[in-house]
Amino acid sequence: MAKGFNRGMGGMGGLGGANMNNMIRQAQKMQQDMLKAQEELEGKSYEASAGGGVVSAVVSGKKELTGVTIDPEAVDPDDVEMLQDLIVAAVNEAMRKANEDAASQMSKLTGGLGLPF
Repeated sequence: MAKGFNRGMGGMGGLGGANMNNMIRQAQKMQQDMLKAQEELEGKSYEASAGGGVVSAVVSGKKELTGVTIDPEAVDPDDVEMLQDLIVAAVNEAMRKANEDAASQMSKLTGGLGLPF
């Protein structure tokens, strides 16, 4: 009886090997797709504004600040803090957009596997 049991396990191992190879191929394809998506995201830019558009910020897909535009009417020497707040708000909103887009793209690829991207 022990010999029959061992043969049965060997047969299951053969099927498991085929499934494992398929899983490895799927993981490799997912990795390639994720690299491609990451490259596409890095080429994008995200813009946001604050203060009704008097301050705008542009962030790259690499999450680097690449531009700031300030309308001259937003520059009040007596209220520099307001201008600083508007810049921070615009940059943070642009970063949020970049993060949301990256998370959305990665979740499409991972199919909700719960990977930390």
